Amino acid sequence: MEPRTPNAGSGVSFSSAPSFLCRLADLPKVSLNPAFDYSAELQKSLFGKRLLPQELSFSIESIHSHYANGYVSFEPGLRDADGRLICSRCGNSDRLGSFLCARCGRTCTYCRNCIMMGRVSTCTPLLTWSGPASMRSQLDNPLAWDGRLTPLQSHASEQISSSVGRLPEMLIWAVCGAGKTELLFEAVFRSLNRGLHVCLASPRTDVILELEPRFRKAFPFSEIIALYGGSSDNDKNGQLVLSTTHQLLRFHQTFDLVIIDEVDAFPFHHDASLQHAVAQAKQPDATVVYLTATPTNDLKKRFKSGELPGVRIPRRYHGHPLPVPVFVGCGHWKKQLQKGKLPATVIRWLETRGQRNIQAFLFVSEVEVMKRVAQCLVQRGISADGVHSEDPERRDKVQKFRDGALSVIVTTTILERGVTVAGAEVAVLGADEDVFTEQALVQIAGRVGRSSRSPGGEVVFFYEKKSREMVRARRHINGMNAEKGERL
Repeated sequence: MEPRTPNAGSGVSFSSAPSFLCRLADLPKVSLNPAFDYSAELQKSLFGKRLLPQELSFSIESIHSHYANGYVSFEPGLRDADGRLICSRCGNSDRLGSFLCARCGRTCTYCRNCIMMGRVSTCTPLLTWSGPASMRSQLDNPLAWDGRLTPLQSHASEQISSSVGRLPEMLIWAVCGAGKTELLFEAVFRSLNRGLHVCLASPRTDVILELEPRFRKAFPFSEIIALYGGSSDNDKNGQLVLSTTHQLLRFHQTFDLVIIDEVDAFPFHHDASLQHAVAQAKQPDATVVYLTATPTNDLKKRFKSGELPGVRIPRRYHGHPLPVPVFVGCGHWKKQLQKGKLPATVIRWLETRGQRNIQAFLFVSEVEVMKRVAQCLVQRGISADGVHSEDPERRDKVQKFRDGALSVIVTTTILERGVTVAGAEVAVLGADEDVFTEQALVQIAGRVGRSSRSPGGEVVFFYEKKSREMVRARRHINGMNAEKGERL
């Protein structure tokens, strides 16, 4: 099928790329040519996405022929809104830069905010599929999980399932260890079998890495992809997408059900572009489910006022209480650390864990402290390693800890959520540091006692000066333990 020319005499062609790309806003909208023999592969790759040309493995001629017949649309990477440039992909208008562009020969403005996903500039088009919708899979998506939910989990599960397509948003406010993943299975199962597209997103890569094997096991015959930095699934499509919220910047009006796990985790709550990504990735009538143990004040306010529907689960799935943190003063520990030493109370606590074959998370406030603490432990013969968000060996180190090959993992707050190691206990060195908010400390304490086989365990906050956030975190946990499990 020969491609049509969009407007006779317009001269729009990829062969004249520089001038064409600089006039994206002037591109004519092309009506759909139903007789055009479009590429099903291009449809599959681009449907529901908003991509840079270099993210597609199709020739420029093929893409142009689809544009000329109305099957592909272009939009400027940066659009002008009343004299202000806004990134079409992430919605940023503040973090912009400029460079002398070799493609258009002009000074181009580009978005610095989402440059890690590929550079979007004034002469960069973003491509979307504007042809017929990709056929939705009607595969049988059997649920292989045969566990049983508690009454509170069952109620939450039913509420999520019944909200799909009916409510724009809802909140699941459940304590750490409530079994949030399992209560999602029924809603995902029903949605997949209706041919709907489902996304489970989280701000944290470690959460996606932990969820991926659990969902693959629960839905062994479903099309599942997991998207995060370094994922091998980045150019694939699936009916069920597990993704960091950053990766949602590549989607456009795709999902019927979006579940945001750990919705209060940094950086989602503080980054408007990630919230923009979710808004762009969902269908206009989609349902968004917020999932967390420590909702933001805004979510709590909306939930308690009745504005935001939801369910609260104050009990763990196994019925045992949340571990209550113990406060232990350890003096001027930073001065000791500068001399290559750790407080005796910290060493004693860790060595006691080692003698009982109990693994331990040791949380610290910053990367430099993490490195020094890990070095101290190794020098004392303790099997330990440190990890932080930019650590190139992050995934391998966390896996070693999961596998039991490390006794202690020293970590910044990146592991405060999403990592479950049965039987592990937790200490926070410098729990009074500013980075350890009430929410962070509650999440950290929630790493302990998650297994029904090991529902107990210790949480210790080592401090120099007791902080208000430490007290709030302990009050928070005691308050949840005091509840009897009613729905609010």
